[in-house]
Order: sequence, then structure tokens, then C-alpha cells
Amino acid sequence: MFDSVTSLALGSALDGLSLRQRTIANNIANVNTPDYKAKRVLFEAALADSVRSGNGATTATTADSLEPTQLNGNNVNLDTETLSNIDTVLRYQFAARAVEGQFTSLRSAMRTS
Repeated sequence: MFDSVTSLALGSALDGLSLRQRTIANNIANVNTPDYKAKRVLFEAALADSVRSGNGATTATTADSLEPTQLNGNNVNLDTETLSNIDTVLRYQFAARAVEGQFTSLRSAMRTS
């Protein structure tokens, strides 16, 4: 059960979303740092491909944001980071509940055995 495509995909999603939360926090911390380029975490497309192939496991990658820079060379947009953080927190909660549901099912199955 713990190595099913669903379990592996949920684990990969939680890992990717956790990395995204840390990256957003780092971007916000550097909002006034000259020449700092915001980072973006990418994993959804790779995760979808992995699930389609029957694997479910993937690793998130980080890339520099291609958004325009300000006069100081920094391209962190606080509004974008805030909205991305809200979206990421909601996705993380959803994935965590799905994992919880798997464990609840497993516990129920073990009790009835």
C-alpha cells in the first residue's frame, strides 16, 4: 500500500509543496535584496507524467523566475508570493488529508481483520 502509485504521488506532492513553501519564504525574505531573482518550484507536470507512467514518484526542481526585474535587479513580487503561498498551503492541506484518509482506511482494515 505504501508503494502504490497514489501513495508515492501524494508523498511527492507533499515534498514538492513543502519545498515551494520554503522557497516562497526565502523569496519574501529577500524582497529588498538587490539583484535577487525569485525562485519557482516546479513539479506538477513531472508528477502528472510520473503518475501516467505508473510510477508516481518524482522530485521537485527549482528555477529562477523569469518575471521582470525592478530597478535594483530584484524581481520578487510580494503580491505574487503571498497568493502563491495561500495556494500552496491549501494544496498541502488537501494532500495531507488524502494521506490521512489512506491511513484511516488502513487502520479500519486492520481492525476488521
